[in-house]
Amino acid sequence: MVRRLEVIGVGTFLLVAAFATGVDFLFFLVYLSLLVVGGAYLLSRFGLSDLEAGYSLDRTHAHVGEQLRATYTLRNTGRVPKLWLEAYTPSTLPVALPGRALSLGPRAERSWAARVPLVARGHYRVDPLAIRTGDPLGLFEASATVGAASAVTVYPRVEPLPRWRLPPSTLEGTRSSPERTLQTTPLVTSIRPYLPGDAYNRIHWKSSARQQELQVKEFDLEQTADLWLFLDLERRVQAGSGDESTLEAGVRAAASLAARALVENRAVGLTASGHRLTVIPADRGARQQQKIMGLLAAVGADGTTPLVEALVQGLPRLRRGMTAVVVTPSLERSWVRPLAALRGRGIRCSVCLLDRAAYDAHSLAASGQPPRAPEVLEDQRRAERAMLHALAEYDIVVHHVVPGRALGELLVTTTPGGLAVVR
Repeated sequence: MVRRLEVIGVGTFLLVAAFATGVDFLFFLVYLSLLVVGGAYLLSRFGLSDLEAGYSLDRTHAHVGEQLRATYTLRNTGRVPKLWLEAYTPSTLPVALPGRALSLGPRAERSWAARVPLVARGHYRVDPLAIRTGDPLGLFEASATVGAASAVTVYPRVEPLPRWRLPPSTLEGTRSSPERTLQTTPLVTSIRPYLPGDAYNRIHWKSSARQQELQVKEFDLEQTADLWLFLDLERRVQAGSGDESTLEAGVRAAASLAARALVENRAVGLTASGHRLTVIPADRGARQQQKIMGLLAAVGADGTTPLVEALVQGLPRLRRGMTAVVVTPSLERSWVRPLAALRGRGIRCSVCLLDRAAYDAHSLAASGQPPRAPEVLEDQRRAERAMLHALAEYDIVVHHVVPGRALGELLVTTTPGGLAVVR
């Protein structure tokens, strides 16, 4: 805009000077200026004509640590070359998709791919493809948008838990065992040749067509130890910042536990005490995993509901045969008492205790700030020991989560009443 005003000012001055003096050279400059400005206008005006463009994303759902790939295509269908084009896609992603400046000859086409790492969970928006062109002098500019906006959901990182097992619980009428059953369950494990007396609704027709004889499905007994997660998102109990914080560690732990249980065909429920108390009823399958991961992608440390209130409201939802896992950095012993009655109801319980002091110290060291005073650290460790003692009184398994260690090393199944502490 400033350059355009300067050109208008210079052109006005030349025009007035030419008519005032009658010098031929000044008229020549006036005509040359009109020719240059007119050419620049026409170049930008028709710079986007006969142009086809588009882009596509390779995914709209991903996990932290994966990459998002965008594929772009620009095609010039006319005979006039496009000397300068800029293509980019604005977005709210933590790492922006890179744009590109290019030129296209007559009947030419260019395609390229851009990749960006997904470094933070959340719900993001990728706007339509923006194309911009102009003249070499920068006097005029033309732009256009192509396509529709896309929503990209980045789920929390799911870590493998090779040594974690959901504790089995007793439930009348069934048990967790890989034995064959005559009853129909969701656990289809194998096929076998048809025998007289087998129900027709158990015939697996695709396998029968391949084997050229009737094949029927076999089932395992349904697993009983379903899972209910309680994720503490109260603002005042969180510590640390960025990826190494109690918030992100708790979300990763909840996501990893839920994914592992769903892979084992368990029913999983979730209670998150964020800005409002959010409850996802227990269910199994891919749709349930999408619900849980979608919620965990958006939660933040903005809760005002204490963990004890969330447990008092949520524990009555648990039925016999379930396992409750509490993920929290809170060292307030008031929330331990509601867990005491679970064993009498046939419900197992374990706690993923996030080490607030360790995450706070890690955050201070990463930012170059001095550590906490020794008396403050001693008070934190004293409160932590008191919390571990209170949980041990009710034979509750504790998994002590600290920064800088993989969850697969920290979430280790132990006997009831034991401590799964890895430092």
